[in-house]
Amino acid sequence: MSLLQMFGGSLHAIHFQKLLFLFTRTQTEKSFDFVPYQYGCFSFQANQDLSTMHKYGYVNFPDTKTIELTTEEDFLAELNMFDQAGMAQVKEQFENMTEQEVVKYTYRKYPYYAIKSKIANRIMSKDELSLIEKQKRHYLEPALFTIGYEGISLETYINRLIVNDVHLLCDVRKNAFSQKYGFSKSQLDMACSGVGIKYVHVPQLGIESDKRRDLRSQRDYDILFDEYERTTLKENIEALFYVRSLIETDKRIALTCFEKDPKQCHRSRVAKALMQLPNPSYTLAQL
Repeated sequence: MSLLQMFGGSLHAIHFQKLLFLFTRTQTEKSFDFVPYQYGCFSFQANQDLSTMHKYGYVNFPDTKTIELTTEEDFLAELNMFDQAGMAQVKEQFENMTEQEVVKYTYRKYPYYAIKSKIANRIMSKDELSLIEKQKRHYLEPALFTIGYEGISLETYINRLIVNDVHLLCDVRKNAFSQKYGFSKSQLDMACSGVGIKYVHVPQLGIESDKRRDLRSQRDYDILFDEYERTTLKENIEALFYVRSLIETDKRIALTCFEKDPKQCHRSRVAKALMQLPNPSYTLAQL
């Protein structure tokens, strides 16, 4: 809200995302995380927050590309002195630049965030495109990763997939729903597809939520997962071979569930079973 206020109450959506990104570069503890997206640096959380602010009448979207304040409340006054200084710095440096000039600035200074851009080829020079290309990660080795989203933002999560050149995310939750923004099935699928990563949900390899109740110690987890290996994994061997086929076709895939600690998540047992299949041609790592 303060950023919109600082720039006259209205900004194009792409311009807004770039200026917000540049503002967070002035912060020690950044208010938002970003991913390289179709038009450069993008924050899913900021976009969701704008939708919430629209719901409560603080902003309006007169068209699909514009964000405007609908209140005269002084949001800048509510910021601490350091963030006020950061806002002033961003305004001084960028208020006289066009949107395209700001986009090109972010691409030049932070080329990683341009690696998924749909417009870089049109607006950047050959040398600048070469620098962007160098930020891309390409690995030939087939690999199986596991990743949990507990305690991290959607942006941090997606960036971990990108920098490890993950081609496909395999969701092994029984029910792909989360109260944490970004990690329900449709949200996660959309975020992945926006950065060129496939998303597949394999609920057959999940664990019923009622079996996760009253897990108080690592021993409780171990007992549950031992039972899971004896029952669910054996009863759904076809689903396990399906995941194996995904590794063979997409080369670098990641198994995902909620828990940060793989020892407290059944994805570790899925990974173990995949590594025990005959002749695995892939390595295993935790993201």
